[in-house]
Amino acid sequence: MEINNKNIVRIVLKSNEYHEYFNSLDRRTQEKYDYTINIMQTQKVVNEKFVKKLQNSDFYEVRVSIGTNEHRTILATADNPNFQLATRIVLLNSFLKKDEKQYRREIEKAITIINNMEE
Repeated sequence: MEINNKNIVRIVLKSNEYHEYFNSLDRRTQEKYDYTINIMQTQKVVNEKFVKKLQNSDFYEVRVSIGTNEHRTILATADNPNFQLATRIVLLNSFLKKDEKQYRREIEKAITIINNMEE
C-alpha cells in the first residue's frame, strides 16, 4: 500500500510481537490491519471503531473485525498520552478477542514489551 509521506500525521512503530501475530494472519485479515493502520497514519482524528482507549489503563487498542472475529492490538502512544494528539505510536501485542478477562493478561504483556524496548 503506497502512502504519500505528506499525508502522514502519525508514525506507527511495530514490535516483534506484533509482526509475529500479523504474519500468522490470513491475507484478508492482514489487508484489514493495513487499512486500519493507514487510517491511523493519515487521519488526525480516528474513530473509536478503529482505536479505543482501554479503561483503567494508559493503553489504547486497535480494533480489527473480520466477520465474527475481533482482533485487537494493544498500542502505546510515544509522545503524547492522548492518541489523537500523538504523532508516534507503538503497536505492541495482538490477540483474537475471546472475553474481557483476557485484557488484563494482554496489558501485562504490553508492559513487558515496553520494558524490554527501553532496555
